[in-house]
Amino acid sequence: MESDKHSNANIVKSYIRYLKLERNYTINTIAAYQHDLQWLLDYCARQQLDPLHARLHDLQHFSATLHDHDISPKSQARILSGVRSFYRYLLLDGYIEADPSELLESPQLGMHLPEVLSTAEVDLLESSIDLSKPEGQRNKAIIEVLFSCGLRVSELTHLKLSNLYLHEKFIRVEGKGRKERFVPISTKAIKELELWFFDRVHLDIKPGEDDFVFLNRRGRHLTRTMILIMIKRLAQEAGIKKTISPHTLRHSFATALLRGGADLRAIQAMLGHEDISTTEIYTHVDTTTLREEILNHHPRNIKP
Repeated sequence: MESDKHSNANIVKSYIRYLKLERNYTINTIAAYQHDLQWLLDYCARQQLDPLHARLHDLQHFSATLHDHDISPKSQARILSGVRSFYRYLLLDGYIEADPSELLESPQLGMHLPEVLSTAEVDLLESSIDLSKPEGQRNKAIIEVLFSCGLRVSELTHLKLSNLYLHEKFIRVEGKGRKERFVPISTKAIKELELWFFDRVHLDIKPGEDDFVFLNRRGRHLTRTMILIMIKRLAQEAGIKKTISPHTLRHSFATALLRGGADLRAIQAMLGHEDISTTEIYTHVDTTTLREEILNHHPRNIKP
C-alpha cells in the first residue's frame, strides 16, 4: 500500500465495498472485519511497513504482537482470519501477486463446549416470567421461539410478521450473509406468539416498525442487548446457576435435536451453518452429557 493516506483509505474502502456487495456481509459483520483489520494497519504504521509489501515473517511478527497485547487466543484467531480475508481480496483485485497470509497460522484453540439447558430448565426459565407485566407474554414468546427454532439473537430481533407462516408451521429466517432459510416452528411457540399478538395490537407502533414481530413498550423493535439482559435476569430469578445468554437457547435447541435422533445435516440446515464442522460441536456436547450420565447412573459407579 502506498504511504499516501488517501491511497490506504481508498483500498480499505474498496475492500469494505467488496465485503458488502460481493460477499453480501451484514453491517455488523463488516464492522467487525474493519475493526480487526485496523490492528494490522496500526501495526504497519508503527513499523513503517507497506501492507502491500508485507511478507509471511512480517505477519508472523504481527501475530506475536497480538499475544503481547494480552488478546485472547480466540480473538487472535478472529483477527488473523480477517487479515487473511484482506490479503485474499488484495490478490483477487490485483494489488498483490502472492498472498503472504496463506501459510499464516492461528493460535491453537481448545474445544469450548457450549453451555446448554435441558427442556426442564427452559420451562423453569419461562415459569419465572411475570405474565401480569406488559412485557411478560412477549418475553415468554421470545424464549420459546429461541428454543423451538434455534435462532441467533440477531435473527430474532429482525424477525418479521411477513416471514411467519404459522399455518404451515414454518418461519423464514434471514441469517448470516443475508442467506435465507426456512425453519419449522413448534405448536407451543406458535401458541405463545399468538398470545403475544393480543398484547402487541395495543402498542403505539412507530413508523417503519410495524412488520417486526417483537417490539418494546415504545413500539420499536428490540435490540440484542435488551434480549441478553432479559434472559440473564430471568435465569437469575429462576435460580439457574449456569452462565447463559440468548445463544444458550440455540445450543440447547441443537443438542435436544441431536439427542432426539435428528440427522446432523438437518440440524446444520436449521441452524444455518455454512460448514458442517460448526454443527459437529454438538456431538461433543452430547458425548459429554452421556459420560456424565454413565458416571452418575451406571451401577459400577454408584457408591453403596
